[in-house]
Amino acid sequence: MNRLKRSGGFFFLLAMGALLSGAALACPQDVSSGFGIGDSGLAPDPQPPNPSPQPERPVSWKLLVPNILHDQKPIWLFPASVARGRHLKPAFGIILATAGLVALDPHDTPYFRRTASFHDFNKVFSSSNMALGTAIFPLSFYAVGLARRDSFGQHTALLAGEAVADAEILTTVMKNLDRRLRPIDIGPHGDFSHTWFKSHGSVISGRGSFPSGHSIAAFSVATVFADRYRRRRWVPWVAYGLAGLVGFSRVTLQAHFPSDVFAGAALGYVISHDVVLRQ
Repeated sequence: MNRLKRSGGFFFLLAMGALLSGAALACPQDVSSGFGIGDSGLAPDPQPPNPSPQPERPVSWKLLVPNILHDQKPIWLFPASVARGRHLKPAFGIILATAGLVALDPHDTPYFRRTASFHDFNKVFSSSNMALGTAIFPLSFYAVGLARRDSFGQHTALLAGEAVADAEILTTVMKNLDRRLRPIDIGPHGDFSHTWFKSHGSVISGRGSFPSGHSIAAFSVATVFADRYRRRRWVPWVAYGLAGLVGFSRVTLQAHFPSDVFAGAALGYVISHDVVLRQ
């Protein structure tokens, strides 16, 4: 029965991703919004959903790896740009919020260790289900775009994949540097205040828990779709809502502290919005 529930949760997420992909590409819109789909239902849009005065960044399977490598420079040099006064206010805000959440971690995290309220929630939103769901969504979106000959939809899925790759490279390095313990690694009466530089996990997957890899991937994908389909007002709500569920599940599963999740969400947004989606 438990196995059936777990598999049922996975297929629920799979179906939800496929339905949302189809809805985003197939839902008819009026022409004044720039979403015409043609009489046959298979013709590509006459213009992308979010026309820009500048051309779209070139993206394809062939350019995917070169783009990821090219993205690393602005990502790793971002602190230098902040030191020169660029993006100073938002960067300071994110750092301040993260520091505040780190200070609160010893007080809010033990609650999720004690409660059994999220038992059923955790079965559906398990680590494996969330990882598969995050991967399946852009892949199913790409498949639907390919079938509909919609290059904008295909490029959106590829940009989402690029954003996730960029984010996970940064995450792996950060995890191996901070080596923060996960809440689940701390004993029932352990100290939640001293968690840094103590983990000895895998170097490949990242030894520490800061930031959350699931959260940074989910918000990377959400930001790409929310930005490129922002004229469909429901898309950002759904995209960020699903990403938020992924992040929350990391806390209820005791896989991450709230500060890990917040940092992952913020970094996923910044990498997608300011690096991958730049013109």
